[in-house]
Amino acid sequence: MKTPDRLIDALISLSFAEDVGEGDHSTLCCIPDGATGRSRLMVKEAGVLAGVEAAIRIFRHFDRELAVDVVLGDGAEVRRGDVAFTVAGRVRSLLQTERLVLNVMQRMSGIATTTRRYVAALEGTHTRVLDTRKTTPGMRLWEKEAVRIGGGVNHRIGLFDMILLKDNHVDFAGGIAQAISRAQAYLKEEGKSLKIEIEVRSLDELDEALRAGGIDRIMLDNFDLADTREAVRRVGGRFETESSGGITFDTLRSYAECGVDFISVGALTHSVKSLDMSLKAVRAR
Repeated sequence: MKTPDRLIDALISLSFAEDVGEGDHSTLCCIPDGATGRSRLMVKEAGVLAGVEAAIRIFRHFDRELAVDVVLGDGAEVRRGDVAFTVAGRVRSLLQTERLVLNVMQRMSGIATTTRRYVAALEGTHTRVLDTRKTTPGMRLWEKEAVRIGGGVNHRIGLFDMILLKDNHVDFAGGIAQAISRAQAYLKEEGKSLKIEIEVRSLDELDEALRAGGIDRIMLDNFDLADTREAVRRVGGRFETESSGGITFDTLRSYAECGVDFISVGALTHSVKSLDMSLKAVRAR
């Protein structure tokens, strides 16, 4: 299995291949090879900054001689006009890395900003907000890092680091008890230690999961508030509980007040607005 570092490096390489291709002719035609300069990352609207470390990695991947001077780090609350960092070196390198850095930072900052808003809405409860696998293909590691920067909690990274028995697994396996028992047997046979989460769609399925046991977390899928409160009562703290499905920002706190441990929100990564920013040349005086 590839490591996250290799996945990130592969994504950066693919992104440059997609953008630069055979060459950045706009830059090559008018910028001398030896020209040097400096650019600065300008924030154009209020939010939570994320992607500074990712930007440094992108710059160094393309040109190890680019020097970054960080002013504001990941997680900083920013407003219009703030400068996050300056970067100096070959002008050709500055121009060819500009768009990828902005694409990554704008999206990550949008996710971190949205996550911070959800986290603030849960203040005073013990409930934590979770991300999901509803991410941009190839961008998952950066998007989940943005959730963490915003104060949220990462759910599983992919299909490999946790067992989550969803409705289709349950239906294909023949039921709640069968899915759980097969998961337990699989882990024993493979010598693996992974957490098991089971999704339930009703209080009856919840009771089946409670009878089966041997799990770590129960996901309450599309439960209304009354059933969520009853589900938390029945679980009685024996397993972690997670609410999922159809929960909006406006209903978020009501579900938290039912006593669930987690609320998963796909909108953190699949429906966010990027934070506006630009990477502008610093003109020599």
